[in-house]
Formats: sequence, structure tokens, C-alpha cells
Amino acid sequence: MKPRHRRIALIVAGVAGLALATTLVLQAFQQNLVFFFTPSQVAANEAPQGRAFRVGGMVEKGSVKRQPDGVTVQFNVTDTAKTIQVAYKGVLPDLFREGKGVVTQGRLENGRFVASEVLAKHDENYMPPEAADAVKKAQATNQKAVNTVVNK
Repeated sequence: MKPRHRRIALIVAGVAGLALATTLVLQAFQQNLVFFFTPSQVAANEAPQGRAFRVGGMVEKGSVKRQPDGVTVQFNVTDTAKTIQVAYKGVLPDLFREGKGVVTQGRLENGRFVASEVLAKHDENYMPPEAADAVKKAQATNQKAVNTVVNK
């Protein structure tokens, strides 16, 4: 084999190896990608079916129901416009409270969100930016609807 052919073969092998590595990295990234949705988006069927995603908002007051087993909890998450029921089996974070911000990660099953992880806000004034934006948009939509009804 001539040196020229050997060099071309090495370049082709290098490009093929780089393409394979890129493909593997992108596949791993795609599997671990988790999107954030609001309860309004979930109600509008914008959330993926059969795939993990995050839902965030406020824990609705009076909605937390603990099961007798001590680890199963059901509660509602709202963005003030729509509400989604969440079921979680595990130990809740210490900062989990009704009326406070929360982000849950899991899947939709039979119209109910089954969470595999629950994240509570870490201080009194903090809310994830996505959840804060969702709450503001939902409140603005509600205010427009109230103004429209009042003005007619």
C-alpha cells in the first residue's frame, strides 16, 4: 500500500470514528434531555406522552393528601390558570409546603402526573424562572379574561 493510500485510509477511519463518537454523544444527550412544562401546557396536550418531563408551579392549598403507607402523596400543582394532579411515592423535601413553589419530574399516566422526583424551592423568595414566567403569564391571561367579562 502506498503512503498516499495509507494516509487516505487513516483520514477516512478518523472521520468515521469522529462521526460515531458524535452520534453516541447526541443519543446520550437526547435520552437525558428533560423539558419543563406548565400545568396549562400539560392540559393543552403540549407535553410529551410516554416520556419524562418536568411540571412546575405552586402547590395548591388544601390539595396535599398523604396515604396511610407514609410515603405516597398526592397533590395538585397549579399555575393559577390550570391545575394538574401529581402522585409521588417517596420522601418529600423538607421545604415542600402548600402554597409554595415546586418542580416535579415524571411522566403522564392516565391523565395524572406520576412524579419520580420532587424539588421544592430553597428560600422564601425563590421560584424557578420557568415557573415564575408561567405563573405571570397565567395571571395575565386570567386578568384579561376578567377585564373582558367586566367590560361587556
